Amino acid sequence: MRGASGQGDIVLTVEVLPDARYVREGDHLRVNVPVDLYTAVLGGEVEVPAPDKTVALRIPAGTQNGKVFRLRGLGMPHLKKPEQRGDLLAVADVQTPTHLNEHEKKLFEELRQLRNA
Repeated sequence: MRGASGQGDIVLTVEVLPDARYVREGDHLRVNVPVDLYTAVLGGEVEVPAPDKTVALRIPAGTQNGKVFRLRGLGMPHLKKPEQRGDLLAVADVQTPTHLNEHEKKLFEELRQLRNA
């Protein structure tokens, strides 16, 4: 096929390979972010892996499992306007401790009793 200039045209097909960390939703990316129980309850910061950098995300006290935080402009570049990007949707994956020592178990039991009083 010849272009208007008489030169041959080159057609490239680009395939974007999936990344196991992300689920793509158009130009937006969804990523699960582990949040330890103490940070979910008391608040704090966690690191979120964006495609080209790691960013700090402030977790408010009382964050529930599955809470979605929208990080604007950290998703995939728009196809026709690569300077614009979709959003990164960071989903809080609250991690409960699995191996508690006796002291920790006692403290959790005390908290349960305080909540039920």
